[in-house]
Amino acid sequence: MSGAAIAGPDGRLRCPWALSTEDYVAYHDGEWGRPVHGDDALFERLSLEAFQSGLSWITILRRRSGFRAAFADFKIASVASFTDDDRTRLLADPGIIRNRAKIDATLANARVLAEWSPGELDELIWSHAPDQSTRPAPKTLTDVPAITDESTALSKALKKRGLRFVGPTTAYALMQACGLVDDHLSDCTARRH
Repeated sequence: MSGAAIAGPDGRLRCPWALSTEDYVAYHDGEWGRPVHGDDALFERLSLEAFQSGLSWITILRRRSGFRAAFADFKIASVASFTDDDRTRLLADPGIIRNRAKIDATLANARVLAEWSPGELDELIWSHAPDQSTRPAPKTLTDVPAITDESTALSKALKKRGLRFVGPTTAYALMQACGLVDDHLSDCTARRH
């Protein structure tokens, strides 16, 4: 069956995308689909998913330490206070993706989020988590959607509140990465349910 979980070198069944590199194996086994809470942690994931738009996730994953260094560990208050000099520094930083629109969106998003109450981003994002009991476990990669009604609603809610680069596909990738949904395949050893 195409796209079904496959055994890695250690014999464990994993989602097929996870086996192309050691970086992916570690990310798949230890992070992807695990619940993430906290405004700064969710801001990081939201920002990285936006930077990933149009690129492969491995590109972002391999530069994550560079992103963290460049963006003050994604502390919302710190990034919100970045100046024009910081923006210039980011646009010249080879350790990140130097996309002007994505950098500007990250800075603008931090400024918006700095005005929110503590826990508000966490609450907003997690309020869009679907009831897992109504979602069948995907058997193959073709069973995993790119957009759902919940990700479309989350995207609209974030945009309404002033955030940028948060379309429905990015919102769904965030939901997957942060454990709002468990899209590990049904026979994947990393699946929680």
